[in-house]
Parts: sequence; structure tokens; C-alpha cells
Amino acid sequence: MSADALRDLRILLLEDDFLIAMHVESLCRDYGAAEVVVRHGLDEVDEKMVADFDVAIIDVLLSGVSALPLAEQLAKSGRPFVLASAYVEVEEVKKDFPGVPVIGKPFAGDDLVAAVATAAGRT
Repeated sequence: MSADALRDLRILLLEDDFLIAMHVESLCRDYGAAEVVVRHGLDEVDEKMVADFDVAIIDVLLSGVSALPLAEQLAKSGRPFVLASAYVEVEEVKKDFPGVPVIGKPFAGDDLVAAVATAAGRT
């Protein structure tokens, strides 16, 4: 994976686990992301915010609340995103969101970067 795979991307990260969010933010910046904004719950996100980013990384389950309705909105509007989860069956989510990169947790850094780059049309 190229060190600038995410160069200049503005990334919205929805992750409820503080340590995972810090790791993913750092990883994205290491691969060239211009901006990574972390939000920990759906109540911290609105349509305008989502429209301001090139790609989103969404944890499927945020503090026990499904983020799939947001993913459905993004899919309908054509906004690129990646889904990540430790709690749901990855293959099941892939069926519901064809063409959307879905990664299971724990994930390797290169897998996440590749998924974000793919979602953003970089590969």
C-alpha cells in the first residue's frame, strides 16, 4: 500500500471505541488523509457533515445502536463509505450493501486503508 493512498482525503470516522478511533485516525493520517473527524455516535452526525467528507468509515454498531440506517442513506445518496464491525456477520452486511467495502474487526491497518482507498475510488 502506497504511503499516500489516502492523500488529501477528508474522512469522517464513526467509531464508539476511543482507542480504536485514535488508531484509525492515526493510520489514516499516516497514509496522507488531510482531515479525519471522529464522531462517537449517530447523534453527532448530520447530513451537512456527511456531505463535507470524501469518504466515511462507519462502525456498524455504535454503543449498541445500529448505524446501518445511516449506511443506507449514504448508499442511496451515492456517498462513499466503508463499514467495519466486530459484532455482525460480515458476509451478511456485504449482501445488504453490494459494492461497499466491509471489514471485520479486528482488522489489519493495510486492510482498512485498502478499503477506504477503494471506497474513495483510489484503486
